[in-house]
Amino acid sequence: MKPKRPRKSARSKRPASKRPGHAPARAPRDPLLARMAGADHRQVGGVSIDTARAANGRVKRVCYPPGFRWSTHMKPIVNTPLCMHAHVGFLARGRVRGTYADGCAFDLAAPRAVVIEPGHDAWVVGKGAAVLIEFDTESSTAARFGLPDSHRHA
Repeated sequence: MKPKRPRKSARSKRPASKRPGHAPARAPRDPLLARMAGADHRQVGGVSIDTARAANGRVKRVCYPPGFRWSTHMKPIVNTPLCMHAHVGFLARGRVRGTYADGCAFDLAAPRAVVIEPGHDAWVVGKGAAVLIEFDTESSTAARFGLPDSHRHA
């Protein structure tokens, strides 16, 4: 009887991350959450805001984290009972609910165009961030987009 030869390993000498069919060691960054090139970046009340000048206005990418609520996280910073900023843009990710002072409610789920009048409270629904691409003209957004200075019924 012949002695058995030891078996050679079929393993590749390349690391697993470089073998075909294997996921890379690090996933690529999500471009929707990456900082905008050339934009002013700031964090306010846990919200990440990138703002870039565009013509006579601004384009903003606003990332609201899971658990964010305007009345909890921003009200103490801006010292108004409700958010008095008009939001016009595109909800690219997530879900946002809110109410106006008169009890009217809204429930927005991405992807969709959004218009939120001044005078609201809003919060992120679910475990993921809400990402809003917003167009504004600073303090004159409501007037420029034909919105009232606070929510009201026609």
